[in-house]
Amino acid sequence: MIPELTLQLTRSNISGINKKPLHIATAIYHPGGSGNERIDIMFFFDNENIEHGESLFDSIKHVNEYGQEYWTARELIPILEYNEYRFFKKVINKAIDACETSNNNASEHFVQVHEMIEIGHGAKRKIENYRLSRYACYLIAMNGDSRKEAIALAQTYFAVKTRQQELIENYDRLSEDQRRLEIRHQILEHNKSLADAAHNAGVNQGIEYAVFQNYGYMGLYGGLKAADIHTRKGLKKGQKILDYMGSTELAANLFRATQTDEKLRRENIKGKEAANKTHFEVGRAVRQTIKDLGGTMPEDLPTPDRSINQLKLEQKKLLKEDKRPFS
Repeated sequence: MIPELTLQLTRSNISGINKKPLHIATAIYHPGGSGNERIDIMFFFDNENIEHGESLFDSIKHVNEYGQEYWTARELIPILEYNEYRFFKKVINKAIDACETSNNNASEHFVQVHEMIEIGHGAKRKIENYRLSRYACYLIAMNGDSRKEAIALAQTYFAVKTRQQELIENYDRLSEDQRRLEIRHQILEHNKSLADAAHNAGVNQGIEYAVFQNYGYMGLYGGLKAADIHTRKGLKKGQKILDYMGSTELAANLFRATQTDEKLRRENIKGKEAANKTHFEVGRAVRQTIKDLGGTMPEDLPTPDRSINQLKLEQKKLLKEDKRPFS
């Protein structure tokens, strides 16, 4: 199961194109033929659309007795700005065809049901309806009238939710070493954004940025600075503490970095003292969250025997062996 902190990370905000807040829908891990892993970030959407879509489509979401989410066609009709079921049924049929074309079992995603409705004076009439999976709703949105703003909103919402679920399922299949590689790479990328946010707040590179980073560590590690963590892990000179963390410890640090980045930008914090205080407070808040969840404090987590660089070298070696011809 993905650590709770990591689940929250996949929904964090970063600053991207034109400095507008974007939403990371999913990140897919690729080992790469050269031995250098990478993370492909997919589906960037405006946060306002995400939040509006969540409130709108979550309000009509159902959960069956097996814990599976579904939506009904009849409830989607007004939200997606269709006037009559017969028009919407054409979109459903297109989505079913698309589902079958992609070699998925349409009956698992589009469940046809018949319901009785009141038509007045105690009389009832049977009507057709569909119970739709998240993927079915995504296909419906992709086959709907793209001129409708509601359809664009549905495309965003269901694409994000579908990709998030894929990420969760893929993450569960990763080994501890693969998780370490993935999260370490994300930290490397997010630290660049954090450094930019800190610079905008008035923190210069060099010693000032090192002090800024220490405040984050002190908040998360109960007062320990980077050098203290280095000593506690028993590392040699030149060995980086982030390269000797397990996936859970890395996830906590990634959460610290992304949330500090977001807070600095969102609140337009200025001044190195204010930036340092922000980093400390975010780190302390992450530590408190771990405590509230009954987790192990980061400084008490075990230090892996192998560094990130060693894992990369082993991965590179395995990739080369896989390419050897059969004898």
